[in-house]
Amino acid sequence: MSDAPAPKLGQWTKLLIEMGPLVAFFIANWKAGIFWGTGIFMAATAAALTASWVLTRKIAMVPLVSAVFVALFGALTLWLHSELFIKVKVTLINALFGAVLLGGVAMGRSYIKLIMGEAVKLTEEAWRTLSIRWGVFFLAMAVLNEVVWRNFSTDAWVNFKVFGLLPITLAFAFANAPYMTKHMIEDDKADAQ
Repeated sequence: MSDAPAPKLGQWTKLLIEMGPLVAFFIANWKAGIFWGTGIFMAATAAALTASWVLTRKIAMVPLVSAVFVALFGALTLWLHSELFIKVKVTLINALFGAVLLGGVAMGRSYIKLIMGEAVKLTEEAWRTLSIRWGVFFLAMAVLNEVVWRNFSTDAWVNFKVFGLLPITLAFAFANAPYMTKHMIEDDKADAQ
């Protein structure tokens, strides 16, 4: 087995793999309704994971967990012919991510560091703060999804899922960038920790 690092994806390829299933879901829902949208979303998610594996020989934990939720709740949506399951999936996955991050902090662990630690070097206190921030953010997104799907039409919820959740998440990530920059440490200091 080779010790060579796994190849990295180009920016456009990575964007296509990450956003492709969501775009496919939106278009299929728009053209044929939520059940076709769900089926296409499941197939596109499986294709994106496969493409990621073929191109990099690894699959990150967050996309893998998300794909499991898509498969499980998508299958329930189609089998029971109830859009409830695909809507609740968003709530449950955000609640899970929030609970894992905050639970990790309570146990003295920073799970966000496990996800981002190879790309960014931060102080332990900064990782703890980011874990709390993202944990609370994911719980808030779970609540927001519940409010939207319970009070608006399915099409409005799909629009929120595609055009609301992603921009809110990106805005939150960008809002945390100055904090991360302020607490970034150099590689030699990171190795000493």
